[in-house]
Formats: sequence, C-alpha cells, structure tokens
Amino acid sequence: MSADRFVSPDDIRSLFAQAMSTMYRTEVPLYGTLVDLVAEINDAVLTDNPALAEQLERNDERGRLAQERHGAIRVGTAEELATLGRLFAVMGMYPIGYYDLSVAGVPVHSTAFRPRTASALAANPFRVFTSLLRLELIEDEALRDESARILARRRIFTDDALALIEQAEREGGLDQNDARRFVLAALETFRWHSDATVSLATYEALSNAHRLVADVVSFRGPHINHLTPRTLDIDAAQAGMLARGIDAKAVVEGPPPRRCPILLRQTSFKALEETVNFPDGEGADAGTHTARFGEIEQRGLALTPKGRALYDQLLAQARDAGGAGSTGQDYPTRLAAAFTAFPDDHDTLRREGLGYYRYALTEAGRANPAAVGDLPAEALVAAGLVSADPIVYEDFLPVSAAGIFQSNLGGEEQRAYAAHANRDAFEQALGMKVEDEFVIYERLQKESLESLRI
Repeated sequence: MSADRFVSPDDIRSLFAQAMSTMYRTEVPLYGTLVDLVAEINDAVLTDNPALAEQLERNDERGRLAQERHGAIRVGTAEELATLGRLFAVMGMYPIGYYDLSVAGVPVHSTAFRPRTASALAANPFRVFTSLLRLELIEDEALRDESARILARRRIFTDDALALIEQAEREGGLDQNDARRFVLAALETFRWHSDATVSLATYEALSNAHRLVADVVSFRGPHINHLTPRTLDIDAAQAGMLARGIDAKAVVEGPPPRRCPILLRQTSFKALEETVNFPDGEGADAGTHTARFGEIEQRGLALTPKGRALYDQLLAQARDAGGAGSTGQDYPTRLAAAFTAFPDDHDTLRREGLGYYRYALTEAGRANPAAVGDLPAEALVAAGLVSADPIVYEDFLPVSAAGIFQSNLGGEEQRAYAAHANRDAFEQALGMKVEDEFVIYERLQKESLESLRI
C-alpha cells in the first residue's frame, strides 16, 4: 500500500480524542458541563484580552484550544503498558517524562503519551497520563501475589485492536477505513465496566491496601478516569463550578495565580460514586466504587531546568511552612508568599533563562530582514523586530497529579512508601526509553530561533 493512502497519525489522534470525549460525556454527564463552562470562560477571556487572542493565533494555538484534552489511565502489568505504547504510537503519541508518584503516597509511576513536534501539537495536542501500578509497594505478600494473578488473567485489548496495531507497524500506517476501525477498537480499552472481576471481599482487601490498587486490579480494563479541558482562567473555572453546585476540589493544584502563568494549574470535581456488581459465586453483590472524576487545567510557560528548580524549591518552601508538607486552609496564602521570589514578567523570565520561548519575526522584522542580521534574540525583541511568546507546558507535575488522584479516590488516606523512583524499571516495562521533556522544549525554542535567520 502506498504511503499517501495512509491517514496521518495526527488525524487518527484527532478521531480518537473526539471519540473518547463523546464516550466520556455519555458516561460522566458532568464532564459535558465542564466542557461548556470552559468554552464560556475561554470566549470571555479572549474577548477581554485581544493581545492573548493574537498571541494564540500567532502560534497556531487558537484552533487547538477548543479540542484540547488530556486523559488519565492506570494499568497493572508491563505487557499492558508496552501494548499501550504501541497503540499510542499509531496516533503519533510518545512517552515523554517520568513521574514517580510513590513519593506522594500513590503506588504508581507514570509517563505522558503525547505529540512531540510543533506541527503535531498544533494539529491536536491530545495527551494521556499513563500510570503503571507498582505491585512491589503492596506490603501484604499474599495480596500482592493474588493481585498479580488477577492481572495476568485479564485482556484489556480487543483482538481487532491488536491486529490493527500490528498492521500499522507492518505496513507503516492505516487507511481511512482501518483508521476508523482502529479508533473504535482502541476505545474499548478505555470504556467503563460496572461489573468487577473480583469478589467484594477481595475488592475491600485491595482497597484497604490502597484505593488506587483496587481501581486498577478489580476491573476488566483501565477505564479512563478523567478527561480534562484546558481553560485560560482556572480561578474563574473554579468559581464557575461552585456556582453551578459542583463539588469542586478545595485547592487548585500547582503554582499560585500569576500575571505570567507557568507550568500547570489543575482543579477537579469529586469522583462519582458508581454502582458496581461484584461476583460472589452465585450471583453478584452490589457495591460502589469512586475513581472517575472531572478535571480542568490551565497551562502556562514551560520552564527550563533552572526555572523548574526554582519552582520546586518554592513549592517545597510553601508546603513545609505548614508542617510536614501540609496543604491546609492557609496553603494558598503560603504558596503566594513563597512565589513572590519567582519573576512574574516575561522579559525577566527570558533574560534569566527561566522559561522557553518561541521567537518569530514581527511585521517590522519581515519588512526589514537585513536589520535582523546576527543580532541576539533579546536585542531583536527590544527593537520590535521579533516577538517572543511563551512555549506552552505540555506535561505534568507529580505533586499535582498525586494531589488530584488522592482527592478523588475517596477517603482521606495517605501512604508513605520507602520505595523511590525507578525509571529503569518503568522503561523496561514499557519496552522503550522515556523522552526528556526539557530536550523537546529546548528543540522547539532552537527551531524558532533558527527560523529568524532564513
């Protein structure tokens, strides 16, 4: 088959993201309310801030805003994780970043499957935060072994999905008909099933070990546990949820409100309490499970290693000021106080090398290319010949992810795990290396600087 008959991975990703959104809107109706709320807020922000609207247009980000989503799933075995990597590759999504959530009391480590080039991100930035359960962190050896046996018996991918993954790998892509079949088959892996695969007693034992363990082990597959639209004003979104009677998370995760947003801020509504049928040998016991929820995010400037080190330092300072990493009622005040030490204007952020920027010729620069010459980027920005817009942070924050997970698993449990990050084990399970997000942002910035001299 000739390559020109293949549907591009970007288009397959867009088809899949839309199908996922449609499915989740049906399964979790409040998700539709969040999407509508975010659309209203974004329209208002862009109306009130023409400069921001122009910036988004200039960087091919206005079109992606309405379709931007990220999802999250949790899998139980290396085989499941590796096959997910192959599935996402068909859609042009690759593992970027390694996250150890065990340090925050959640027994998983994770990566984000997402696009990695400027053109692919502009086409559709859909990303899936994917976590692998760390069975070695279950203290009860018998329960750990039983969990492994349960997970080894399940098949989370349909035969059609596996066949189409192999076909795409063998032939180099999928045509229009096979691409649509692939999307429908892949979607089944992420669908919610109300019938558990374990007894109520086993579920309760798993839940006592950690509620996330029960969520991963007790069901037929890694149901999508949230889909997240992107807002331009998360504080307005938080207020909007409360005004609509939605039980929103008390604290917005991530950095405090700023004139120049950085990294990622997230909030959510509390997880649904869903009826589950547990097999008991003669019929089924009815019970409930909480894990799936609604989330909203605001994305800001991607930080350099220097900027990220400062962010982590100030975040730790704010948390430790409350005692033992506390995030109590005064946490927003402590957070805002700590982050007064983080510059909040783009000129300073650029000059101090704290963030990544995308450079482009302005109308004046295009009219007078000779003036650009070999001048440094900052001189060109100061002369009005070049614009410097923040490169959007496309990834995640482990403390924020853990905070969202913990608040939506039900209960107020916390765990302290002695285990530490194990990127090598994660990559061995995945069957490939995880890419460094800083390298990607550095490349995007470098490509934009090189384009000034063409």
